[in-house]
Amino acid sequence: MSESIAVPPHKIIGVAVIRNDQEQILIDRRLQKGVMGGLWEFPGGKIEPGETLEECIKREIYEELGIDIEVGEHLITVEHVYTHLHVTLTVHHCRHITGVPQPLECDEVRWVNLDELEQFSFPEANIQIIAALRERSVKRV
Repeated sequence: MSESIAVPPHKIIGVAVIRNDQEQILIDRRLQKGVMGGLWEFPGGKIEPGETLEECIKREIYEELGIDIEVGEHLITVEHVYTHLHVTLTVHHCRHITGVPQPLECDEVRWVNLDELEQFSFPEANIQIIAALRERSVKRV
């Protein structure tokens, strides 16, 4: 009798690295309850059926933070398997257009500089996003 190994569900997530005119990046802190509660993250969420990645990111950011953004170029795609979940994070640079970020579906939102990101605790999959942002900023200089 073979043991069946449970395969964790796979979710495709659109993630926004939102910058303001001061080149700060918007991060939010997950609600305390639930998996990875209390950790900081780049905002985003699951793609709905029939939705493009760009539509997903815009919708999620509006639902979670109450702001309008412009979705820009692709930064990185991260495949990560946690014990309970397999995620594909498709990350895009985004620009804040209008609205004041509100913590509608999170505990807290904060604008931070790139070099401040290491002061916050992020889920494991987000570490590659931070590394890609650092690498890109070095290339820009």
